[in-house]
Amino acid sequence: MNNLSRLLQAGYFLVIGFQFLTAASVWAQDRHSPKLTPPQQLIAKQPPAVVNSNVLAQMTPDNASVLVSLSKQRAYVYAGNQLAIDTPISSGKKAGFTPTGNFTIIQKDPNHRSNIYGNFVDSRGRVVRAGVSARIDSAPSGTHYEGAPMFYFMRLTSEGVGMHIGILPGYPASHGCIRLPADIAPQIYARVKLGTPVQVVN
Repeated sequence: MNNLSRLLQAGYFLVIGFQFLTAASVWAQDRHSPKLTPPQQLIAKQPPAVVNSNVLAQMTPDNASVLVSLSKQRAYVYAGNQLAIDTPISSGKKAGFTPTGNFTIIQKDPNHRSNIYGNFVDSRGRVVRAGVSARIDSAPSGTHYEGAPMFYFMRLTSEGVGMHIGILPGYPASHGCIRLPADIAPQIYARVKLGTPVQVVN
């Protein structure tokens, strides 16, 4: 066997050995690295809303109250001390976006639109720029700001935080508001009043 053949053979075995070590390293990392849960599984794991029709029938604006748990991503609506609605929510995507504490509903608006978040649209209503902040972004020429819809809005703070219909991806995703399912928000809205207590806890 000449020198060239020996060099080629040695190179071949070096390449094979390197590939084996790389594969073993990847396998070892896969074994010990924590697996990320796909968003679809998170959505599937969020239990749907449960409505106790008998208790709901007894709820009035005078005996209604709401408890929101940010850690559980749930809201609990009570008639007196009886649970009427247990529903999933989606709160602020960053810590502190949804304030904790004791609040009361200070405004109700079934067709509310955000005065902070929305889109820039043209004169025909076509979206030119989506997902903008009226506080930061400038409207392109020929467009105007249109606030994001927040149907069945129940305001909790003067800064704009409230409860309303919204997308529930299975995790905290809002700018601070408490998003509710489309079939649940109207039921809560119809049974609360200005002054209804809402407690938000971690």
